[in-house]
Amino acid sequence: MLFMDQRISGVCILSAITLLLIVFAGCTGTPPVQPVSPAIEKTPAGQPPTPVILTNENSTQAVADANNRFAFDLYSQLAKDQEYTDCNLFFSPFSLSSALAITYEGAEGKTAEEIRSVFYFPEEDTARRDGFSALNAGINSGDPSYSLRMANALWAEKTYPFLAEYTTTAERYYGAKVTNLDFVKHPEESRVTINTWVEDKTEERIKDLIPAGVIDPMTRLVITNAIYFKGDWVKQFDKNKTTDAEFRTAPGTSVKIPMMQRTDDDAIYLYSENSDLQMLSMPYEHTTGKALSMVILLPRSDNLTITEASLSTGTLTALQQSATSRRVMIYFPKFTLETKYSLPETLGSMGMPTAFTGNADFSGMDGTKDLLISDVIHQAFVAVNEEGTEAAAATAVVMKLAAAPGGADPVPVFRADHPFLFLIQDNETGSILFMGRVMNPTGSQ
Repeated sequence: MLFMDQRISGVCILSAITLLLIVFAGCTGTPPVQPVSPAIEKTPAGQPPTPVILTNENSTQAVADANNRFAFDLYSQLAKDQEYTDCNLFFSPFSLSSALAITYEGAEGKTAEEIRSVFYFPEEDTARRDGFSALNAGINSGDPSYSLRMANALWAEKTYPFLAEYTTTAERYYGAKVTNLDFVKHPEESRVTINTWVEDKTEERIKDLIPAGVIDPMTRLVITNAIYFKGDWVKQFDKNKTTDAEFRTAPGTSVKIPMMQRTDDDAIYLYSENSDLQMLSMPYEHTTGKALSMVILLPRSDNLTITEASLSTGTLTALQQSATSRRVMIYFPKFTLETKYSLPETLGSMGMPTAFTGNADFSGMDGTKDLLISDVIHQAFVAVNEEGTEAAAATAVVMKLAAAPGGADPVPVFRADHPFLFLIQDNETGSILFMGRVMNPTGSQ
């Protein structure tokens, strides 16, 4: 079932579109120069991994394009969901793609095919892995003018035997190191540990990602991704010119919001338009790292539904290719959004239902068909003001033991190291002959 942590009034659903590509500006237009990406070569047992360089631009672009296609698909799916009618939307498609790519590495058969079809992952292992490795390295390459970073991690039940091939692949290509936790005896403490990691990676903008009760003694693996961005506009807005203005939320309905503006001669931006909408690209400061921009798609009418119906990577590419640098008079609202989604139903309806059922096949993780995805949780935050933008998101894929037909039952642990009740019973009739409890086995009262 889907849910949202907070619905913030006064900001149109359009604000969700403006930041879909916050970490890969113009990613469906001319691709940015890709930095080299570290990976790890196979080394003899017991030896530390040796870094190597991957520079396959085709693989990088294939993964970037796949992510963008998924971004628009997920947006469309959420936009038509009645639960989010007239509500803000905001998420990080790359956070979700990254976490599910690591999940996909352990999937087989129909389960793998469905995940790949929803996320458009390159089918060839090398292309997919090299592409994610390069994109992750680019995000984490650093720039003194802004903060942009991403991290992946695996959190595994310490008694559960995962395949070394799976965990090695996760670390080699996705930087997802394994941390062993005690889900069986200490599920709540494990949940707090994972949530603390997410908070640390997102400057505490994403808190309590995994709600209480989601992790239990049946949990065997949690795959997490966290992404954080904070940057200033190349051309900042003057706070003294921000004024209260009306923002139309529906026909005949409006709210007052703080409206920023830039109408000076120096307000030169990449801009394009067609009969249905206008596109504006506002760049962030950068020096040595990748260039980032916020892309805004503004419908000419108040009816966002028409724009959403035609939303695609092709639409965005056409607008970006026709964009020119020109003076634009800009009025743009300050806003803050916080969203949270549980996505099994959504992803299932998009084409990957098997992963959430007892028929799931994640034998690439553990050599069995005992695991399924119990939840995919995604949480996001964004704040836009005169100086720039701060955005963060995190994803958790929770894997549990499945009660699948033909699957091996989990091995129970019975440790009578604390007080217990006992009885002596007539097996034929069920009659209890003796009954008691043990508080101290030494016999002391």
